Parts: sequence; C-alpha cells; structure tokens
Amino acid sequence: MSKTFLWIEDKKDKSGYTFWNTFMEQLFPGVTVESKKNNSELVKAVKSLMDTENRYIVVFDNSFDNLQVLMELRILTEVSKEKDNVILLDVICFEYLLLEFNELLDWVFAPGDEFLEKRANIINARSKLISAINNGDLSYKGIKEIKEYCDNIDDYNIEQLSAKILFELTRNTGFEVSKSSIGECWICSCCGWSDRKNDDICGLDYSRLDLYTKMKHILIGTCLNEELMKCGLEVA
Repeated sequence: MSKTFLWIEDKKDKSGYTFWNTFMEQLFPGVTVESKKNNSELVKAVKSLMDTENRYIVVFDNSFDNLQVLMELRILTEVSKEKDNVILLDVICFEYLLLEFNELLDWVFAPGDEFLEKRANIINARSKLISAINNGDLSYKGIKEIKEYCDNIDDYNIEQLSAKILFELTRNTGFEVSKSSIGECWICSCCGWSDRKNDDICGLDYSRLDLYTKMKHILIGTCLNEELMKCGLEVA
C-alpha cells in the first residue's frame, strides 16, 4: 500500500509543525507529517526524491514579496512538475491560514470582550489584508488601515506581517500564536487549556468544540479545503 506524506519546512519544535501535525492527525490520520527544517532543505528533499510509489504533499510558505523565497519557489515548482507523485499546495504560511480563518474573531473573543475595542486597529488591518489577498491585490502595503497599524510596513514581508498581526490579535488568550508556540485552544478540545483562569472566556465558551470539530472548522473556513481537495483529501 502506498503512503501519503505531508512535507513542511517548519521545525518540529515550532508552532507551524504543531499545527500541521494536529490538523492531519485529526482529519487525515493516514497522512504522515515530516519536517524538512527550512525552505531550502524542503526544496532539496523534493529535488532528490527518487520514490515513485508514495505520494508527497508539499507545503512551501509562499511569501510572495520575499525575493529569496520566490527564487526557491520557482525551483520547487519546476521540480514538482517533473514528479507525478508530488503536489505543491498554494499556501502563504500557516499563520496566514489562521489569520484568514473566517471564525477567528468569533473564537478568540467573547461578545463584548474589551479586547475587541482595544485591538480595533489590529482587527481592521487583518480585515483589509485578507480582503486584499482574496481579491488578488498584492500591494497591501499601500492600504491605509495596514499602514496605520504598522508604520514600518516596508520592513515586513507577507509572512512576517501575518505572524505579527496574528500574534498581536491573539496575545494573552488561549489562542495566542507565536513562531515558537501555538495556544492550547487551537490544539485541544474545549476547554483543555491548562492555564485557564475563571475569567478567561472566549467565543467558544458556550458552544464548546472537540478538537476534531475545531480542525474541521479550520479546514472549511480557510483555503485549505480547496487546496486539499486538489490532492484528493476530503472530509465527509
């Protein structure tokens, strides 16, 4: 029997690996997640792949305004075309996936949460960024709300900005995401947050979800549903 692998560039001790491993374990347990440590090593692994029996789904962060990443992506795309058992997903980065998740605000914040007002500029920047990317407008750095949120916007590429917005939007909640860690509320059933305090109330407090259901919501509420369907991976 042939196997299916998900190759990613995230190191095993980073939040990206934790997310992908959790996601696949819940929805597609037959897929084995393997870390290639960084994007260059991921490209090398695909280039040197000799196996023709198994299938390889490759997640390469498409930071479209990072020149080094674009160069690596061009090579990876050409190599992938030459291998019938390699499928390249079109994903900006895992932080962007969570940022674009259509239930993000509904999960992180309870109705009337003071953070909704305190983080209004971050929420507006997130909304404008997602809208621009969805509409194919890659000149997001010129958008007023994004420039107001990040006055040194030119110092960031899309991956870095996505990670920054996601962290500042979710910090001090059970959904906090940084490069090194991902909040337990993403990777545990409600309410499995070990450090949860009595006043830590999120948008899922009255509609608690198990982990499988959370991952299914993320699948349906992001570009992952369409991308994985291209690979023949569907959840009933």
